[in-house]
Amino acid sequence: MPKPKTYYFCRECGYQSSSWLGRCPECGKWNTFDEEIVAPASTTAATRRKSSQGSAPKLLHEVTYSETQRIPTLCAELDRVLGGGIVPGSLLLLGGEPGIGKSTLLLQTALAMRGLRLLYVSGEESEEQIKMRADRLASSREDGAVRTNDLYVVSEASMERIFEHINALHPQLVIIDSIQTVTTEHIESGAGSISQIRECTTQFQHYAKENGVPVLLVGHITKDGTLAGPKVMEHIVDAVLQFEGDRNYGFRILRAHKNRFGSTAEIGIFEMRGTGLREVANPSELLLGHRDEQLSGAAVAATLEGIRPMFVEVQALVSTAVYGTPQRNANGFEMRRLSMLLAVLEKRCGFKLGAKDVFLNIAGGLRVNDPAIDLAVACSVLSSNVDIAIPPRWCFAAEMGLSGEVRPVVRVEQRVAEAARLGFERIFISKYDAKQISRQKYPIEILPVSVIEEAFRALFA
Repeated sequence: MPKPKTYYFCRECGYQSSSWLGRCPECGKWNTFDEEIVAPASTTAATRRKSSQGSAPKLLHEVTYSETQRIPTLCAELDRVLGGGIVPGSLLLLGGEPGIGKSTLLLQTALAMRGLRLLYVSGEESEEQIKMRADRLASSREDGAVRTNDLYVVSEASMERIFEHINALHPQLVIIDSIQTVTTEHIESGAGSISQIRECTTQFQHYAKENGVPVLLVGHITKDGTLAGPKVMEHIVDAVLQFEGDRNYGFRILRAHKNRFGSTAEIGIFEMRGTGLREVANPSELLLGHRDEQLSGAAVAATLEGIRPMFVEVQALVSTAVYGTPQRNANGFEMRRLSMLLAVLEKRCGFKLGAKDVFLNIAGGLRVNDPAIDLAVACSVLSSNVDIAIPPRWCFAAEMGLSGEVRPVVRVEQRVAEAARLGFERIFISKYDAKQISRQKYPIEILPVSVIEEAFRALFA
């Protein structure tokens, strides 16, 4: 029998080398090679090569397909991110920080999906721990009961044993929690190594495609927030979902970094409670601050996540710099864009912000990348600088350019309609967007502005 050999794998891209290298020649990253013991080619790899010998190329017009019926998860926020449900035969990867709620989300979804045979495989928890979590989640249900007749759970980390359970049960959905704990006997390296993760993920991919059964994988993340394991794992799966949130807040956000069957612009918002995750159908009412007094430095921005309008509160604090170098700090907003907006305000409006400390915060712990938040950020900074409060029922939806012009944004009608529904009295938009909107259609005052000076005069004249 041939002896196992020692190889070095890049943890970023999976590049294989017989000796340690400081810099990966494939992805260019430094100090990413890990030593692993690799056995000779496994029988599973040979089986895959044999199964692919019967394939033959076809002309494109000869290929036929039928509309795929998605499997609804009965979780509106999760279905929104997936694009309408789970596609049969798909391989999904869910990542997030430890304790963020990945297992809770999947178990809660599995309990809600009735009429399907599901298999929940956990390599980190026992069956008793899963049952305890299920009982806790059941306390939030109206009937207060856990129906486990169609949900099977098993605590197993061996891939060969997992496939034995799958072949015996023939489930319609498989959940693996997590892929870092699964190992195969054909590879001698430990659990969580690059070769183990790559081989196990490939095996689950072949099972999902050949049998039409969707498989959900839970993945760990590294210190910098990226998914642990080789980068090739993200290319193997059909969708990469990221579950994120701040531990100081109860909100959890589900994003799709990759989705072959839907858009990557949608997000799902949940609220973590003692009885599990609760879907947030209208996040604007929770994210907006409830203030009894009008304070300076606060402005409401009409942002857009996918096709969903979402209103967030932007808070700014401008004060005289105590030290020689002024401080700049932003939470939930890109720091470089804040520096650009401050330079525009100093150049176009004449405010001497270069000698003042500027702190910016997006209430609720969210991170917003929509350019339509620019005008709200600029107005909140000006409000704190002149110490004049902006009326709480005024909102903003526009982008700012380097010359101080107020630029149009996409889907402005949806933002205006949502602002009117939430009871706002005035919304500031670009004059180019105002040409496309009928002002009599919405019960809200639409104020078009072309440059930042017009917005400043309308707010603080």
